[in-house]
Amino acid sequence: MQARDLLFGLNEMEGIGWKTIFKICTAGRLSDQIFKSTTEEWVSLGLKESLSANLAANFSEEWISKRYSLMKESGVEMLTILDEGYPSLLKETAQPPWVIYYRGRLELITRPSVAMVGTRVPTSYGRKVGSCLAEELSEAGLTIVSGLARGIDSVCHEAALMKRGGTIAVIATGMDKVYPPENRDLLRQIAKEGLVLSEYPIGTKSHPGLFPQRNRIIAGISLGTIVVEADSRSGSLITSDAALESGRDVFAVPGPITSPKSRGALELIKQGAKLVTCTADILEEYTHFLSKETRLEEENVSIIHGSEDSLFEKKLTREEFQLYHILHQGPFTLDELLIRSRWDFGHLHSVLLSLIIKKAVTQLPGAIYKVI
Repeated sequence: MQARDLLFGLNEMEGIGWKTIFKICTAGRLSDQIFKSTTEEWVSLGLKESLSANLAANFSEEWISKRYSLMKESGVEMLTILDEGYPSLLKETAQPPWVIYYRGRLELITRPSVAMVGTRVPTSYGRKVGSCLAEELSEAGLTIVSGLARGIDSVCHEAALMKRGGTIAVIATGMDKVYPPENRDLLRQIAKEGLVLSEYPIGTKSHPGLFPQRNRIIAGISLGTIVVEADSRSGSLITSDAALESGRDVFAVPGPITSPKSRGALELIKQGAKLVTCTADILEEYTHFLSKETRLEEENVSIIHGSEDSLFEKKLTREEFQLYHILHQGPFTLDELLIRSRWDFGHLHSVLLSLIIKKAVTQLPGAIYKVI
């Protein structure tokens, strides 16, 4: 059998985790000779005696073939870390999965992607922000990665699903299980139109300890992680920590300082995460990954600033957004805006007028302008 088949078989064995497979690989046992290993030889690698006895008695080519058949019957495919198609970004992370099980469009795993995570009980503000950002980022060509959890995860999957970038769901169960149960239809749709990933064999049930492990994959296949709305103890912060450990970008959407759901994101901003006020704040970091037709210069962007009732109602061109961004530091007089924008009067006046019509900016007495 090939080494990839042996990796698959080891990953399928109950009681064997990442560290055990690492011990076996570093000991040079990933060959057909593995089937001849005795209980004592397994114990010598540091494995528990019960696990060693199970391996010696049951780990065989026939057993691996049966597990392959079970996987195929479930409509599931797999990649190992030895395969050419294994995502290079994931290889660069701590403890990359030895095996990835999947359903759906595998090509999505090679596309530039960003993770979007947040609370399982979002506010209406969090839902609006997550939905808008996910839809626009996917439309621009970035694949949205999340964990199929209740709340922000589900909102982002749904918004990104039918757009150009699509979506990837990384789940913390076997591919034949659904958690949470109410996301059964969403999971089925993502498996058809997007991509579903797991590192757990068929039959693995939901368990609290599996979710933090799942989060490292969400961060690992993504260029950056966006925390939309999260309290100070949110599991989303585990994903952002994993992103930082892998040298990836971390973004955070600010929220009201009085909202417990915003404390985690606000703390990330204090620690240096990039503050997100619109889709452009994220796209500008990844324009070199996107094709010419999806670059920021050709995209309209949405403001995610203002009262909750006015969120996402204002679509701005790039020049309008540049001026809007300047006015965020204001208010400013017309003369001050001429200096800061370096535009001529006619052009500045035209963009200002457009912003006023779109109700993104208002004019105060004395020709002073400010954002609404």
